Amino acid sequence: MSEVKETATLEIECSIEKALSVIGGKWSFLVLRELFEGKKRFGELQKAISKVSPKALTDTLRHLESNGVLIRTVHATVPVTVEYTLTEKGQSLHTIIKEMKYWGSYWA
Repeated sequence: MSEVKETATLEIECSIEKALSVIGGKWSFLVLRELFEGKKRFGELQKAISKVSPKALTDTLRHLESNGVLIRTVHATVPVTVEYTLTEKGQSLHTIIKEMKYWGSYWA
């Protein structure tokens, strides 16, 4: 008789994968770049990131908000004013994004 060995699948979570999951897609990096300068409204972000569609920007902002990277503040004005600012968690990404910028200017 042959012996049957069972192997358990071990799933190890990668910290880089987790970080990328929090940050999100390609537009997130550009949104973060803009918000490192301070609070911005939707229109300001869209103007600064010229190639992003309104839907992609909305999806990106919602993703970052749901992951605690930014705060969406609604002001009761007519029309309604919405501002986006980085949380402490979002600000902590500044060094990483800055290093990516340096890497990109050297290697890309």
